[in-house]
Amino acid sequence: MPERILVVDDDQGVRDALAEYLVSLGYEVTTAENGEDALNKYRKGDFDIILADLIMPNVDGMELLKRIREVNDDVIFLMITGHPSIGTAVESISRGADDYITKPFHLEDVKIRIEKAVEKRSLKGRLKTAQGLAWGLMLSIPLWLLLGIILVILLKG
Repeated sequence: MPERILVVDDDQGVRDALAEYLVSLGYEVTTAENGEDALNKYRKGDFDIILADLIMPNVDGMELLKRIREVNDDVIFLMITGHPSIGTAVESISRGADDYITKPFHLEDVKIRIEKAVEKRSLKGRLKTAQGLAWGLMLSIPLWLLLGIILVILLKG
């Protein structure tokens, strides 16, 4: 199943160019003209990736990121800005953005950043599974030892 992407930008040209390009790559794309529109369209589980502009009227990218993270920590969130600065990059990453893309951007760069973020999420999921298996083994070994001791006691008695 293709990744589902929500593209949020108040610049219709950017929004349409991103949507068209991402559809050509095989993604399912929904667009929103600002953060408020994005929040109205967003439902947990409906999207795998959000590409959002930092500076938008009403609900900006930081507020959108905050509100999305309150309900979903798993969705990939890529912040886009035409006003890059180290401060906003650090702030967006510290608030939970997976990456930071500066305008003007090359569409190929957007593709690479999406692929990296998807791979990172996949690795996190596999790590959680491996950790769960490790805990299961650590908890089951003492249980099997205890059952073995009880069996030995029962067989001797």
